[in-house]
Amino acid sequence: MAIRRAKQKEQVIAKLSSMAPPGEQFLACVHCETGPSPWLNSIFDEVPFLGLIVAMTRRFYFLTLTNTSVVVNEANRFTNRPGEIVSTFPRHALPVSRVKRAAVWSSMYLQFPGGSKPTRLNIHRYWRGEFDQLLAGLPASVQA
Repeated sequence: MAIRRAKQKEQVIAKLSSMAPPGEQFLACVHCETGPSPWLNSIFDEVPFLGLIVAMTRRFYFLTLTNTSVVVNEANRFTNRPGEIVSTFPRHALPVSRVKRAAVWSSMYLQFPGGSKPTRLNIHRYWRGEFDQLLAGLPASVQA
């Protein structure tokens, strides 16, 4: 199980390198999770089984910025190893909205293909540097 950020990024890049076109450069890799604000976990844990139910409904992803696109792939719930690619978006057309950079848990909403509404992605402060790199690599129109 990879715990360190560098090891997790290394695993994601190794996974994506096997499928990427020649010359693809990996610029930033961010770990995120879906669901309501993680700050609510302390409240959910007070109600029997509710904390477990919320935890099991969360999904984990890696967003990887390359020189041409943004790749979204799953992360294993227990080992954090990168999984299958969920979707790939051109850098200039990433369907992201409501980007909120906060002190501990930042968030943004990503519209997955086939989804009826955007999905909230929570990004921990541990990934702040990579999150800032991801946002800096997107056009200003996408960030807004």
